[in-house]
Amino acid sequence: MIDATLCIPIKGDPVEEVLLGFKKKGFGEGKFGGFGGKLKPGETIELATIRELEEESGLIVSESQLSNRGVIFFSFPAQPDWDQAVHIFLTKTWQGNPIESEEMSPFWFRVNEIPYETMWDDSSYWLPLILQGNRIHATFSFKYDNQTVENAEIIVLDNS
Repeated sequence: MIDATLCIPIKGDPVEEVLLGFKKKGFGEGKFGGFGGKLKPGETIELATIRELEEESGLIVSESQLSNRGVIFFSFPAQPDWDQAVHIFLTKTWQGNPIESEEMSPFWFRVNEIPYETMWDDSSYWLPLILQGNRIHATFSFKYDNQTVENAEIIVLDNS
């Protein structure tokens, strides 16, 4: 199972807006999602999160600006090499402004206008929970179409 990261910049307390990227190529192409990816050899989860956010959106954060919201395990029985443990982070502060990269086009969305219909099917299960301040531990298994959630288990760890 691959370790990966996902970071979502947010505005407001409570959260009013989220920055999502439209994936232009690679895994998840054609979908909106957070910013992240796989770890490079020797990289910590946090350093990979910082690197991926900057590469995909132009935003710069430090470890202290990341809020760990938990981990999600994804299983793709029809494509086992896609299986991954994704470490989820939010950030309320950063340096710079979102810019388009080769891989992603960033867009701000109000919380009540998040485009779940154009995101991975699992997003509507867990994203509202972390935007409410929860930390989670979740497992999603996809159907053989690699798009639709077959089974979901979400444990809310705490609200901090």
